[in-house]
Amino acid sequence: MRIKICGITRLEDALLAEALGAFAVGFVFAPGSRRRVDLEVARTISEALGPFVVRVGVFQNQGPEEVLRLAEQARLQVVQLHGQEPPEWAEAIGKHYPVIKAFSLTGPADSSWTDYPASALLLDGKAPGSGQAYPRDWARPLLETGKRVILSGGINPENLEEVLTLKPYAIDLASGVERAPGVKDEAKLRLLFAKAKGL
Repeated sequence: MRIKICGITRLEDALLAEALGAFAVGFVFAPGSRRRVDLEVARTISEALGPFVVRVGVFQNQGPEEVLRLAEQARLQVVQLHGQEPPEWAEAIGKHYPVIKAFSLTGPADSSWTDYPASALLLDGKAPGSGQAYPRDWARPLLETGKRVILSGGINPENLEEVLTLKPYAIDLASGVERAPGVKDEAKLRLLFAKAKGL
């Protein structure tokens, strides 16, 4: 199971996630986010991680030029778009980095979202970053398309088994393994990965 730990703001959290087996870590550059990370901090963390952890940058309604500049400076490998970015922006960014497009669910997923030019689609709750979950069945219309689907929104060690029964391409957690926005909880991280390995 591919697990991304998002909202990384501290080196020690990133190194712990790597040691526990995280597939990816996420740095939030979206304006106004409680987990927004300083560019220099993100670059320092990126450079400290090993070669087998994917560095993902999360952006929201930021133009391709800004995204590409920050992605290069922060040593990112994947770009995640978390706003109302038009397909043209994703296509421009996609010439340089794989793109993940996030959709906030207020009802069942729309299978037509597979038309969006992205390497993977991420399904989040209606208030991204809040830890609010949604009925997991809402993801099924997209999961059944064969597209790479990443599940996010209210995932934590307690409901991990339920989420994994849907067999997503990956899962994405932030608040579910935190003690404060941007500050990970070591015990929750360890429990999450122990449960994931057990399942």
